[in-house]
Amino acid sequence: GIDSHGIGRLKPIYCDRVDQGILEPIAPITVVKETDATALVDGNMGIGLYVGPYCMNLAIEKAKKHGVGVVVAQRSTHYGIAGYYATMATEAGCVGFSTTNARPSIAPTFGTEGMLGTNPLCFGIPTDEAFPFVIDCATSVNQRGKLERYGREGKPTPAGCVVDVEGNERTDTEGILKDMVAGKAALSPLGGVGEKLGGYKGFGWATAVELLCTAFQSGPFGEDICGIDRSTGEKKAMPLGHVFVAIDIEPLTDVETFRTNAGSLLRAIRASKKDPNGPGRIWTAGEPEHDARTDRTARTAEWRSCPLVLIL
Repeated sequence: GIDSHGIGRLKPIYCDRVDQGILEPIAPITVVKETDATALVDGNMGIGLYVGPYCMNLAIEKAKKHGVGVVVAQRSTHYGIAGYYATMATEAGCVGFSTTNARPSIAPTFGTEGMLGTNPLCFGIPTDEAFPFVIDCATSVNQRGKLERYGREGKPTPAGCVVDVEGNERTDTEGILKDMVAGKAALSPLGGVGEKLGGYKGFGWATAVELLCTAFQSGPFGEDICGIDRSTGEKKAMPLGHVFVAIDIEPLTDVETFRTNAGSLLRAIRASKKDPNGPGRIWTAGEPEHDARTDRTARTAEWRSCPLVLIL
């Protein structure tokens, strides 16, 4: 259900980086420090999709014993969608939170240089419905995966999403993707360029995530995790930091009561008055992805009959 972080990421984010020697296909996970409710974990530059589940499982385990579990990861790599980890927590009867920093892509408000990652904020909250409430959003108007999707589809990037070093708002997707690698263009924070529509809010949230993902573990940021040596063009490793939090619901209230309360609120929101010029429906976070997953699961026979090369 996540087009921007699906099979399109397999080759460039994982396979190519293994081939380039900047991502370890097999690496141990080391627990550096640990208390009853917290842990600092070293991913040893292994695959983030392996490090992430380990860390959230550890956070959930601690939450079930002590109410709250907080796990910070250092020297990890791209871990996919933050929502996956928040959903792990909801399935265990917990409220979940996860975030990660990333290669510098967002320019600060009134700046043009990419200094911060797209740094998602993600919360997962259990409900009594078929899907949890999971909000997983980059702190930029758009994130790189969405731009890559625009590129694959031959579409322009919407105005207000990207600014170049000369302060121009850009819409030429292919040129944007090249210039972002070269450090000549950057994403605008959530709220857009400048402060008129609240761009400083997205900038502030992106900075908060960067602090959480670097300060605990003295982690690198900015040019040190851009993935490329600007002077030579050589690829280089991107050691990322992640944060995972699980809050057990049961010590505070009965989990089924919590689920019902959450579901009642969400149903009330979806039943509220609709925009007469809109699609006639209100979606809450996690619902569009659930709809996509349900639809695509029902159409698996179509995918099985499709040549593998077309799927990839």
